[in-house]
Amino acid sequence: MIFLLEDDDSIRKLVMYALESQGFDVMGFSAPAVFWDELKKRVPDLLLLDIMLPGEDGMTILKKLRQSGRTKSMPIIMLTAKNTEFDRVEGLDCGADDYISKPFGMMELIARVRAVLRRFEKSGETKEYRIGPLYFCPDRHEIKVDGMQIDLTYKEFSLLSLFCENRGIVLTRSQLMDKVWGLEAEYENRTLDVHIRTLRSKLGEAGAYIETVRGIGYRMIGDTDDR
Repeated sequence: MIFLLEDDDSIRKLVMYALESQGFDVMGFSAPAVFWDELKKRVPDLLLLDIMLPGEDGMTILKKLRQSGRTKSMPIIMLTAKNTEFDRVEGLDCGADDYISKPFGMMELIARVRAVLRRFEKSGETKEYRIGPLYFCPDRHEIKVDGMQIDLTYKEFSLLSLFCENRGIVLTRSQLMDKVWGLEAEYENRTLDVHIRTLRSKLGEAGAYIETVRGIGYRMIGDTDDR
């Protein structure tokens, strides 16, 4: 099920028609209040979220969703007319999985919806990682170092997931930006470095297992015991 929160009737109807024609189940909402009511009943597989909404803007909604245990890992794509580099980076840093600027083509939208959903497909079995003092269970959103619970932001959690899944493999800066922020590393900013630095800090002694590969990117090192 895909939720679409968009106050423009014509855009909402067009997007719903395009998605339904491709076999997706879609529920559309014109106002945040109605969306919140339905969210109490179920969490969708994906949310398409406009930014400029009546009563409550999409960025505020995004932050609330990422702070809730029920929805912190829910895939979210922003749909917005705000398309400056600052707006895109802000949306992605706040937890959006992709950011599509209006006007957009329906085929591009469908392709990006499918791409985000593919990234969030689960294998059906619970995966756990033990790397030195670090214990990490992505499905339960559980991170511990020497038995102490660690709280991570959505982006930090996504980075740790990638490092654990690809331990020993060097992940380039562009790969990390593309997979975590949903775009190629096309902007000259320090977003990735800042997130790596804060992730290492929060992980304490386990942060040393995230190794910088100068001029290329990062990788997770250390002996593992995962299943």
